[in-house]
Amino acid sequence: MNVRPLLSLSLLSLLAATGAARAQDITIAVAGPMSGPVASIGEQIRHGAELAADAINKNGGVNGKKIVLSIQDDACDPKQAVAVANRILSAGIKFVDGHACSGSSIPAAEVYGENHVLMMSPASSAPKLTDDAAQNGFTTIMRLYGRDDAQGRFIGPWIKEHYGTKKIAILHDKSAYGKGLADVVKESLNKAGVKEAMYEGINPGEKDYTAVVNRLKSAGIEFVYFGGYHTEAGLMKRQAADQNYQFQLMMGDSIATPEFWSVAGPAGEGTLFTFPADARGTDAAKAAVEQFKQINFVPEGFSLFSYAVIQAIAGGIAKANSTDPVVVAKTLRSTSVDTVLGPISFDEKGDIKNPRYDINIWKNGQYSKLAE
Repeated sequence: MNVRPLLSLSLLSLLAATGAARAQDITIAVAGPMSGPVASIGEQIRHGAELAADAINKNGGVNGKKIVLSIQDDACDPKQAVAVANRILSAGIKFVDGHACSGSSIPAAEVYGENHVLMMSPASSAPKLTDDAAQNGFTTIMRLYGRDDAQGRFIGPWIKEHYGTKKIAILHDKSAYGKGLADVVKESLNKAGVKEAMYEGINPGEKDYTAVVNRLKSAGIEFVYFGGYHTEAGLMKRQAADQNYQFQLMMGDSIATPEFWSVAGPAGEGTLFTFPADARGTDAAKAAVEQFKQINFVPEGFSLFSYAVIQAIAGGIAKANSTDPVVVAKTLRSTSVDTVLGPISFDEKGDIKNPRYDINIWKNGQYSKLAE
């Protein structure tokens, strides 16, 4: 996937741009990893937001106002995410499509929550995001994506049914997202009566995971659940293949990017992962999918979720007849909005209600829903 480089606006230029547009426009920041090892996720989020804003603006905008986007790069880094959040706050922007990585979203949410900025993540799944916000009384922190505990409850029994007799390892990359997901899967699997043979963290960002592969091989591991990102997963599979060692890999949603195959190559064949039900073939997403075709971009991964976030924020503003983030968030918790994912509603914590998941499989460089 070719990633078009993006430069974050400086605070001065951001202030100038938003100041000039504020009277007649609604500015939404799009915050995520526009650079770094998971930049493909940022590209998905950016394209989704841009096309949603374009469609809404062509249809008359929101209560007669246009949506203007401010693209912000946090590189999936917690410190940069906080800096981005403060920059957004200083610019007077009240709505955020982002962040993507849970490790970025959680600290950034403290800035947004304390200052009544409506943040809606299209990708962060760690329960801590909205749990902490609810505990702190932050009413403007939301997510249009399923939580790890929902994903874990779904996958634990499935692993037991299909791989319960195998030697299982659970690995994670020590991140808020990766470890959080691995822990939920471990808990769900243990409750289903299956005990893993190995549980440990790996160091993300390394190029050589031979030592990890050797431990798996020596322990006779046949099935690995990995909480982490596609780069490390692809390297582990490729380096295992170099030793003629095969194990069934399963992951969460972060692997829904062509970059996994770019790293793993044929060694990634058969890799499984959970992801929310694919909306691309639905009537609700038909027009949006056509938009993506026109820019020659496949709306994989988090593309439609980011598109839906822009729609949800716009729908909340329209229904509330207000651009006050507190009022909009309250409205979104009490109604439903139409999106490319279908009608969406939120619970009292700001989490999406009734998330649905599919199990997907990588084959020949592409992924699709696993046949029942």
